[in-house]
Amino acid sequence: MALPKYKKSRANTHARRAQWKAHNEQIITVSTPDGSVVEVPQHLAAAARKGLLKL
Repeated sequence: MALPKYKKSRANTHARRAQWKAHNEQIITVSTPDGSVVEVPQHLAAAARKGLLKL
């Protein structure tokens, strides 16, 4: 495993880690083939419209 040749400053480490934070997913409302209306994350909307999700 590669090791750093010198010590990084704490500020640099914290600034780098701050970029990894997750974002909230956008929730949208879709109607399913059986007529029910559900709220799902945007990346699952197509599957919900086709009835592929078990909700």
